[in-house]
Amino acid sequence: MAETSDSGSRTIQFGNFEADLRAGELRRDGSRIKLQEQPFRVLTLLLEYPGEVVSREELRNRLWPADTFVDFDHSLNAAIRRLRDALGDSAEDPKFVETVARRGYRFLAPVNGAQTVIAVAPPPPTSQHRRMMVAAGVVLLLGIGALALMLIRNGGGKSSQESPIKSIAVLPLGNLSGDPAQEYLADGITEALIGRLAGIHDLRVISRTSVLRFKETHLSVPEISKTLGVDAIVEGSVIREGSRIRVTAQLIRGATDGHVWSETFDRELRDVLALESEVAQSIAQKVEVTVTGEEHERLRKAPSVSPEVYESYLKGRFALGKSNSGAEIEESIRYFEEALNRDPRFAPAYVGVARANSALSTIFMGARPEDAREAAMSAIRKALELDPDSAEAHVILADLQEQQWHWTEAEAEYRRALELNSSNPAAHKGLSGWMLRQGRTDEALTWAKRGRELDPLAVSGADIGWTLFQARRYDEALQELRSVLTIEPNDAKTLWYLGYVLIATNQPEGAIPPLEKALTLSDRSPGIIGVLIRAYAHAGRRADALKLLAELKKRKLAGYVPAGAFVNAYLGLGERDQSFAALEQAYNERSAILQFLKVHPFFDPLRDDPRFKDLVRRVGLN
Repeated sequence: MAETSDSGSRTIQFGNFEADLRAGELRRDGSRIKLQEQPFRVLTLLLEYPGEVVSREELRNRLWPADTFVDFDHSLNAAIRRLRDALGDSAEDPKFVETVARRGYRFLAPVNGAQTVIAVAPPPPTSQHRRMMVAAGVVLLLGIGALALMLIRNGGGKSSQESPIKSIAVLPLGNLSGDPAQEYLADGITEALIGRLAGIHDLRVISRTSVLRFKETHLSVPEISKTLGVDAIVEGSVIREGSRIRVTAQLIRGATDGHVWSETFDRELRDVLALESEVAQSIAQKVEVTVTGEEHERLRKAPSVSPEVYESYLKGRFALGKSNSGAEIEESIRYFEEALNRDPRFAPAYVGVARANSALSTIFMGARPEDAREAAMSAIRKALELDPDSAEAHVILADLQEQQWHWTEAEAEYRRALELNSSNPAAHKGLSGWMLRQGRTDEALTWAKRGRELDPLAVSGADIGWTLFQARRYDEALQELRSVLTIEPNDAKTLWYLGYVLIATNQPEGAIPPLEKALTLSDRSPGIIGVLIRAYAHAGRRADALKLLAELKKRKLAGYVPAGAFVNAYLGLGERDQSFAALEQAYNERSAILQFLKVHPFFDPLRDDPRFKDLVRRVGLN
């Protein structure tokens, strides 16, 4: 590398980027890109040797001194990942930073100015310099001693500037296995860590759906923590090599980006539950909250599981997590059942089967409710028999009790779930829905908003919008739902809810586009068709409404169509007697639409009818 003086150029250009070494800044097309100090130092060293392999050992020696207390492998992996994020690069198809297996990294892009920018090491010190350095060292040691004494007198070395860690977010662990097909493993371990840590009552843990927004992010840790409103961030990576798995994790203060803790865990894949337990316990020891004996025991719980069983289970969770249609939910059930065929005592897979079938039983998905509900109830009873402390299982059981109109039992199950896991957003959502169905809309909104604190970026806002719609606070509902759609524009359920509100506010023409989009995204859900029929009818497009109604009737001849779809259709068309016939069929099906008899605005024209009052009584909501 050529030598240079301080007066030489200090900027390197590559592609549409430039690195200003003097200022420590990375710019793209003249605009500054936020990049933390360590990733920038990695970039600087790679730019020093463009086109050449820079070994991990050299990076360690140059950038992480021997006395640095840090997990080097994880820190370097994190620095490379953040550098790639800033450059818009990827490990699979690199344009700038290439990983050279088992060796190091290479900078690929052509570089301008590299030969005149990096300063070489300074010359060896003279004897006079040495004497000055010794004297400075003595002064420094005296200063350190005085500082230590002052800290001891003031009650220890913890900075008064640092606030205690009471809330965290576990960011999606990076999949560093070199195989995109292993993504489900990294996501599954992330979700497991969130679930274990959320069982600590005094610790607020952000839910999986919100942290997934940061899976491919260019934001810094302080920016993420501010967005999520947390004190600290957990980030890390997963590497699978054959039957072995390595998880590296670090806890970082949100406000300062300062490292609190980092560690690497190596296990056989069959011991992955023990690995998750270890990681969760290590994090729990570093945050400043009280962990009760019962909570500690739940953190430690780690039954062994075969790799094949756990893989099938994680693939089921992965499929269920991205589901927007019945077909994707059915795919998840196949994976869960595959896990149970191999190990019929693996409780989490029963929870998965129950959760998937419970989702299928709604009008939105359109499966035959009695079949799906029976399968869900059987699975969740088995799950709780094997693991009575599963908060997720209690939430699902509560939901199923609601579907059977067992209101007292449902409330008890939601509250038990919250005792086991106060950071479970599904339990908050469920109790909010229970309050709504009882007509206690103010309490419903309070619980929904508590749930959003745990799931600030997910479509939990859609549930708040739905609650506001039922409370007839339409302007607020529209604002909430549109806010969700700016983050998740293709969420079919949110679009469906938006259609309801626009119809209720006499904007049927405005309701039609989101409902038609939701119909496409949901594989033509019958529930959405029913509301779209109402929108067409109110917009004066009766012919289009009747055409869709004919589609529902034709589909009913070939298979099951939820009665709730016909309820919305006939109400929209103004056919009162047909509406009551559909409501009676919905009663026989235990349709979810009847859970909202007490509050749903679309039922207002029927409230004085004796048949409607009798229906409310039979459902147990009078």
